[in-house]
Amino acid sequence: MTAPTTPDPLETALRLVRAQASVVKRFDAGLSGLHGVSLSDFTMLLRLSEAPGGRMRRVDLAEALGLTASGVTRGLAPLERIGLVTREPAPRDARVAYAALTATGRERLTEMLTTARQVAGEVFAQWPADDLTTLTTLLAPLNR
Repeated sequence: MTAPTTPDPLETALRLVRAQASVVKRFDAGLSGLHGVSLSDFTMLLRLSEAPGGRMRRVDLAEALGLTASGVTRGLAPLERIGLVTREPAPRDARVAYAALTATGRERLTEMLTTARQVAGEVFAQWPADDLTTLTTLLAPLNR
């Protein structure tokens, strides 16, 4: 009997990157087609919706999303232009800016969530529940 070979970590990482690109492409297609936003936009809006009061300091949003502060600023600009997010100054420190979800942003996010759930359902339609549980467990350490 032959001993199982250890998977190549590089090959595993590259497979994960390819899978991520495929999933992002599917989410981008669904979200942009119906709502005019990318998956990146959607994740910013979702993170804001989960924050107390629907707002976060931009630096905290960057940290939560694994982006730079300038990356968040660039990402929020189009969302501000279309009225989904607004910029709020901190009451005690003019150097600090908050990103806040607008009422329109909350409404549109509800619609986007329906689309995102449909896309996710399509992506994993053929996966048994046990495999989804295993995948979720295995990915958890990468999301810390």
